Amino acid sequence: MEMYLDYSATTPPRREVITKMDEVLTTQWGNPSSLHRWGTRAATILETARIEVASLINAPHPDNLIFTSGGTEADNLAIMGIARRYPTPEHIIISQVEHPAIAEPVKLLEQWGWEITRLPVNAQGRVNPLDLQKALRPNTVLVSIIYGQSEVGTLQPIDKLGAIARDHGVLFHTDAVQVAGKLPIDVQKLPVDLLSLSSHKIYGPLGAGALYVAQGVKLVPLLLGGGQERGLRSGTQAVPVIAGFGVAAAAAAAEMSTETPRLITLRDRLFHLLSECTHLIPTGDRTHRLPHHLSFCLAEGKAPSTKKQKEIDLLSLLYNTGNMTGNAIVRKLNEAGIGISAGSACHSGKLMPSSVLLAMGYSESEAMRGIRLTLGRDSVLPIEFLDNY
Repeated sequence: MEMYLDYSATTPPRREVITKMDEVLTTQWGNPSSLHRWGTRAATILETARIEVASLINAPHPDNLIFTSGGTEADNLAIMGIARRYPTPEHIIISQVEHPAIAEPVKLLEQWGWEITRLPVNAQGRVNPLDLQKALRPNTVLVSIIYGQSEVGTLQPIDKLGAIARDHGVLFHTDAVQVAGKLPIDVQKLPVDLLSLSSHKIYGPLGAGALYVAQGVKLVPLLLGGGQERGLRSGTQAVPVIAGFGVAAAAAAAEMSTETPRLITLRDRLFHLLSECTHLIPTGDRTHRLPHHLSFCLAEGKAPSTKKQKEIDLLSLLYNTGNMTGNAIVRKLNEAGIGISAGSACHSGKLMPSSVLLAMGYSESEAMRGIRLTLGRDSVLPIEFLDNY
């Protein structure tokens, strides 16, 4: 039995996405910057995808979307594209639970003399809007707060945080990679100036992403060359990949009203069932949470539950994880054909605790024992699960 529970890491591309990409690669190839029929055909495919992705977040105009190679490049373009506008270092605010695609560029800016404020989070991983209010300075030029935290599933109050930044005339960016396609996003109502997206989180291909740039927001490009993507991302666009991204975005928008409630139901059933594993402590905010996301920390020094369960692979395996690290649990479940992920990371052969769990108040030992289970379109619960719920 195989069970994939790592949809926050990547999602399998939809059949219609693969079909579209194959069609573009075999019969509709061309450079969208060329003026002949092959080029105009490719340009039409590119702009159709731009409309589809823009529609997913209700962007006022397709040109608000800049295609990138993925969410990481979109985040880097947002951070560095704003920072490079200024001849001298200024001030940027992020949270302590950002994705490395935000945390690392900001760390580099800090080495260059920029002032960086990292807002604390509570035990559930949420930023207090009052902390943002207090952290703003006259030289603050950007606030970047992740929308849905990939490791612990917590959703941030982006509407309140963005409104505070806007009231002070400060640009606001959010990494919405985990949220897009699962919860409605309307950038015409949400007070954001920049928003990052990724194709392979919504059943599109790897290698495509986008940055929403509100009208009037100026960025300095990271890549210089032929001036594609309104001069903000030079280089010939990967038309087949972007076409797949567009198909995935359109399908996500069409299915969200039914798929999101289904995922929430599955998520909550699994939380209920796993609550009997007394050594598994849920992490993140249970109310303000990604629809498909479960995360846990193994309680320090606590023996696994001894309650007898039906022979269900996932439950029986998690009931016997004891004081294992998150990475060890990932390996153990992988051997049984179950794919999950851990928050801790291995650097130069040394296991490092999750920075997200540390920021939420967990000990270093506990922060090495976090795990994440994320659901998707192909996730179903066996009948045995339903009998217990």
